[in-house]
Amino acid sequence: MALQYLDFEKPIIELDQKIEELKTFNLSGITNVDDEIRNLETKRDNLIKDIFKNIGNWHITQLSRHPLRPYTLDYIELMTESFTELHGDRLFMDDKAVVGGFCFIKDDNYIQRVLIAGHQKGRNTKEKLYRNFGMPHPEGYRKAQRLFKLAEKYSIPIVILIDTPGAYPGVGAEERGQSEAIAKTIYTLLNVEVPVISIIIGEGGSGGALAFGVGNRVLMLEYSIYSVISPEGCASILYKDISKTEEAANSLKLTAKDLYSSKVIDGIIPEPLGGAHNNRALASNNVKMAIIENLESLKKYAGEALRNQRIKKFTGY
Repeated sequence: MALQYLDFEKPIIELDQKIEELKTFNLSGITNVDDEIRNLETKRDNLIKDIFKNIGNWHITQLSRHPLRPYTLDYIELMTESFTELHGDRLFMDDKAVVGGFCFIKDDNYIQRVLIAGHQKGRNTKEKLYRNFGMPHPEGYRKAQRLFKLAEKYSIPIVILIDTPGAYPGVGAEERGQSEAIAKTIYTLLNVEVPVISIIIGEGGSGGALAFGVGNRVLMLEYSIYSVISPEGCASILYKDISKTEEAANSLKLTAKDLYSSKVIDGIIPEPLGGAHNNRALASNNVKMAIIENLESLKKYAGEALRNQRIKKFTGY
């Protein structure tokens, strides 16, 4: 995929262009420029480190929405084997904004069958419309409920990948019970007697994300966000001024670092230099290892104890 840059990443563009030009010359056999390429790559990496050292909440919000950031199906492809997708809520339709199915997570001597479910966005206009921009209808949440119960029936752990601006707010969705579907999903996840790991991989927006966020372990990728409202929505409602979006982002405390400090989440998964989109293989491996580590730590609980631990985590008693 072609590189795409956010506004605050523009200083990197010139170096990347020079590196690509030198690689083209090298491939054509005109001259050997390996040393110069390595020097420029080192210079670029140091520049990225400097830029990301003091990155702000609004910049992290932009990164969480990066058009090349890996989505749920990308992680499934890169870190699992034998994925079998299941469709439909058995009531109305198959919501393409939510995907889920059974697969295996493997690493060296480790193998575990899991149910993976999550939000799915699209990259081009056609895919975005097909996936409804990652905003589920009630049917998406009811499909997820069906899959969660199926996993519980066969004692299979549940892994959920969260990446949505929020649940779809359309009239049809409201008519078909959007709020009830979200509430029932939360209730279902709280009560299943299998391990549940929820991971915010991009945007964790509003109740659409919270519906999937009640796990025994809640983790966030380093440059993801998790908030009751978007910075734009907050600026419009509280400040009555969309130009104060960056100020709203800082006030919301929506980054992984903020939420880990306030104990809203249980851990932060590191991302590759410059964000998950710069090295999808490494990002997916980091997510996989976090899943394995947390599944292993939950082995001390079984059945009802898993349910009780989850309920106590979110209710305080």
